[in-house]
Amino acid sequence: MSKKHSSNQSRNTSVAWCWFLVWAHVIAGLATLAFKFPFADPQRKDKLIQAWSKRLLNIFGIELRLKNQSILPNTPFLLASNHISWMDIHVINAFNPICFVAKSDVEGWPIFGWMAKQLGTVFIKRDNARHGKKVAEDVSKVLASHSVCIFPEGTSTPGETVLPFRPNLFESAVIAGVPVYSLAISYWSSASGERSDVAAFVGEMGLLESMAKILNDRQLIVELTFLPPSGGHPEASRDRKWLALHSQEAISDHLKAELRLM
Repeated sequence: MSKKHSSNQSRNTSVAWCWFLVWAHVIAGLATLAFKFPFADPQRKDKLIQAWSKRLLNIFGIELRLKNQSILPNTPFLLASNHISWMDIHVINAFNPICFVAKSDVEGWPIFGWMAKQLGTVFIKRDNARHGKKVAEDVSKVLASHSVCIFPEGTSTPGETVLPFRPNLFESAVIAGVPVYSLAISYWSSASGERSDVAAFVGEMGLLESMAKILNDRQLIVELTFLPPSGGHPEASRDRKWLALHSQEAISDHLKAELRLM
């Protein structure tokens, strides 16, 4: 047997073992949601979510790095983030569990959709302004006691640029009177040190296809960089369009700066 063939066989065995770990972990998550969540207080639920998410990142070979996390307040806030992968939610939860607003497509995903629903995710129909307004009102009620994360691009991208932010959900922060913080997510190859699109969940890619792509790589670093609200005129915080534009530009400027440093 050649060394190349032996190496490929070993790698295939490793990937197969990772798939086993993934599904075992998913089943463990389902059991946690079914048997532990109903009896857990909010703090205990957050710890369970964080532990599960950290383990998921470990299985997929993703290292989490944080920047400026100390700027986040202890009181509720709206977190607006760029969106690259289905993994983004689990990455953020591995740092600190938070409520999410996700596109309605996610609700229909096998297993993961049900899990997202049990975790209190608010689902929104894309290109439906009336539904978006209703969700903004619902999110504002959640913001009375919990922080919420939104992905205002409305879809995922490879991560090199940021699509225009849709302003509808920023209305929830205006209604609730909470600040809007921004989050820049970027994925990097630990092997090359360059930006990686391995985790990008774009186009017609299916969930299992994306999972396989990440498992076949297992050399990713995900970086979360938190950006503060603008110190502009106080009245600007009452304008959802201004909030959306400021957040988009802050994240875009950060990602461009990262590329210049490469």
